Formats: sequence, structure tokens, C-alpha cells
Amino acid sequence: MSSTNTEISNRASADANRLNVWVVEDNDLLRATLEDLLTNQDSVASVTLFNAGEPAIKSLEDGELPDVVLMDIGLPGMSGIETVTELRSRAPALPVVMLTVYRDNDRIFKAICAGASGYLLKTSPPERIVEALGVAVSGGSPIDEYIARRILDIFARMNPPTVDYNLTERESQILQHLVDGSTQKQIAEKLHVSAHTIDGHVRHIYAKLEVHTRSGAVAKALREGLV
Repeated sequence: MSSTNTEISNRASADANRLNVWVVEDNDLLRATLEDLLTNQDSVASVTLFNAGEPAIKSLEDGELPDVVLMDIGLPGMSGIETVTELRSRAPALPVVMLTVYRDNDRIFKAICAGASGYLLKTSPPERIVEALGVAVSGGSPIDEYIARRILDIFARMNPPTVDYNLTERESQILQHLVDGSTQKQIAEKLHVSAHTIDGHVRHIYAKLEVHTRSGAVAKALREGLV
């Protein structure tokens, strides 16, 4: 192979490894800033800009497919989170990194559920934004450290640790029967004890769970995984 052909082949190989990036951002100044930042990166082949989610979806439907998308949340019309949902429904493997000012739990959770691959704040250093694109394309999940902590808090609240109510083995057994719908008389017959004995156990269960009714005990048992 001639040196010219080798040079062309090497250049084509290098271009194949560079990223085609879409930026969806409605702030004109920030959009231009991101364009300048990304077009000056050796790892980026092209940058396509959108000021709303709808034209990005239209481009995807027209056959365009980027390597990665940098997405704002507060967009005019369709929100960035809604746009992620639409993009991922059409291109499930497309990595989308949120770049936003929002740091509240609700938007973080919704963005992740929509399929966002990463979540960065707009205060992130430029080099962090560039690095995040490569990480997302490689299958990683670039997340701002502050946001990572919020995500851990979200899931901790979703799965609260089980409280030890100090139920005895017999009380846990009776609670299971209550959850299964058995009456106290039926429980007494199954356990071969008197109804009076079961009534005493049930009262102890209510006191330990801090409830006053059978439905309250059953609801708490199911909600906290006690049975």
C-alpha cells in the first residue's frame, strides 16, 4: 500500500472513532459555548445543535443518528425528559447525558427513568462535560458527584431499612395468618390453641407495630416486608 493510501486509511480510522454529538439546548449563549467547546475536541467529529426537543426527534426519524446526545431539561415545548423518552423509544441504545441546572430529586428520578445515561450540572467544568460524552458512549454513566449522592438518597428512601419490631416467632406466625386473611378463630384452630390466646398475641402485635386495627397491621406488614 502506498504512503498516500496508508495516510487516507489512518485518517478514516481516526474519524470513525470520533463522536457525532447532538446538543439540545434552548439558551443561545450556552448552546454556542458548547459548540465551541466540542468542535475544538479531537474526540469530536461533528456537533449538531437543536434549540428544542421536537426537531431532534424529527432528525432521528429522518435517519440521522448521533453517537451521543447532550440534553437540557428546561426546554420550550417538550421537556428534555420527555425528549429522552422519545429518543430512546426510537433508538434504545442511544446514550443521552442530561446537562441541566436542576438538582431536585423529582427531575433526577424522572430523567433516569426516562433512560438518561448520565446527569451533569451546568456548573460542571468543560473538561468534565467532554469526558462524560466518551464515558456514556463507552457504556458508562457519567454523573455529577452531588447528583450521585442525591440518587443514593432517592433509592434509600424508596427502600427504607426494615424496622425490628421484636416480634416473637409465634407473633410473626400469627401476623402471617392475618395477612393471609384468616380470622382469629381460624388461626386458633390451625395452631391448636384457644381463641383467647390468639387474641392476646394479636394485641401484642398491634402494640409492637403501633397500629390499632387488623387492616393497619396487615398494611404495615406488607409495606415493610415483615412477612
